[in-house]
Amino acid sequence: MNKTKFVSSVIIGLALYLVATGLSFAGFSYFVKKPVAEVQTPAGSSGPQSHFTIDPNAPKTAACPINGAYFTQQEKDIWSKRRPLAVMIENHQDARPQSGLSSADVVYEAVAEGGITRFMGIFYCGAAAKSVNLAPVRSARTYFLPWVLEYDALYNHVGGAGNCDDPTVDERAKALCQIQQWKIKNMDQFGISFPTCYRNYDRLDHPVATEHTMVCVSDKLYSLAAERGWTNVDASGISWDAHFTGWKFKDDAALSDRPASFSASFVAWPGYESGYGVQWVYDRATNTYKRYNGGQPQTDLETKQQLTAKDVVILFAKETGPVDGHGHLLYADVGSGDAVVFEDGKTVQGTWKKPDRNARTLFYDGTGREVSFNRGQIWIEMLPTGTKIHY
Repeated sequence: MNKTKFVSSVIIGLALYLVATGLSFAGFSYFVKKPVAEVQTPAGSSGPQSHFTIDPNAPKTAACPINGAYFTQQEKDIWSKRRPLAVMIENHQDARPQSGLSSADVVYEAVAEGGITRFMGIFYCGAAAKSVNLAPVRSARTYFLPWVLEYDALYNHVGGAGNCDDPTVDERAKALCQIQQWKIKNMDQFGISFPTCYRNYDRLDHPVATEHTMVCVSDKLYSLAAERGWTNVDASGISWDAHFTGWKFKDDAALSDRPASFSASFVAWPGYESGYGVQWVYDRATNTYKRYNGGQPQTDLETKQQLTAKDVVILFAKETGPVDGHGHLLYADVGSGDAVVFEDGKTVQGTWKKPDRNARTLFYDGTGREVSFNRGQIWIEMLPTGTKIHY
């Protein structure tokens, strides 16, 4: 073969190869489905969670048993293998913005001591699709425990008020003792090491005291719980929801039935307005309430978005204390009392009932009918009886 024929053969062969490759690629792209999108781990956690994947285009048909919100079937497949996770998150001014609250299904708020409130988030459906950074995690208080028991939840905290043998703590306030006695599934950070929980002194853009630095990671807490035999069932094979009573839910009011504006404000202890006064401002378009704390929008560090709720519930309970030298308080959140519910931009005056510490707290309107909540995040605000609500 002469030189000219050789070059021609090479060119023709190369062209045929490129055409064949192009056709193969086109066929592969056409017939093979695109992979589902991976949900990225929130900034600051320990790395990508490749096992948490959802299809962003999948229909949301699975109702959350805790707050009624709709999620994908893939998310339900994840949460159905777990049990709710209750996490104590503080609300000191130096701790803001907190991490993870926007992913909670329900948030409880009550004074911890000295007029400073503390949150307990219930994480289940909203934390299924991704790992959530939870911070700053703080100590247990006795009046949060009856709410933990409602869900037979994992309870994540950093220590708490009173071991059984601590003579300096009032017997009624000994949260650590009660956790043991009531067989709560204890996820105390003092028994949990890095990287499940760790101190992050650089979480915020300013230095803070050590007590404001504890971070725990939701998927790692769930992995540890599974090692301890606490999945959707316990070591005896009993499902967490075997005795669970769900709230009732409804669809949002039509836009034409929503008021143009509404807001409600309060503070648990008079004199603490500048740092701990709370305001919920209604947004008609989204039918949600935006949260302000200490006169500022309260945000989630992970999402950078303002915290919102579909329903805000005020639960009035008798406050007793301080009952010991540590400043511990007691709240009568087992029994019954007055309540106010904000939803659809309107106010429902009613009552709450919780017959015993394991029973579900239920809310009723003025006629005695159980309240039906809008589907989405619900905030329960426990305030001392007689607290003034301005709206």
